[in-house]
Amino acid sequence: MKIICPICKKPTTWEENPWRPFCSERCKLIDLGKWVYEEYRIEGEESKSKEQRVISKEQKTDSKD
Repeated sequence: MKIICPICKKPTTWEENPWRPFCSERCKLIDLGKWVYEEYRIEGEESKSKEQRVISKEQKTDSKD
């Protein structure tokens, strides 16, 4: 089965390809680097700021008393 490498867009075979879904180790490492340097993002709710987390933590502590 032929697939398209998500990085360089070259066609490559799926079977017996140790780097699938990429065509080569180079493309696999490029993809890993994009994750490491946060070039890929998964959409979701905006995270709380540090200040909001501290206030939230203090409120939880106060409610236990």
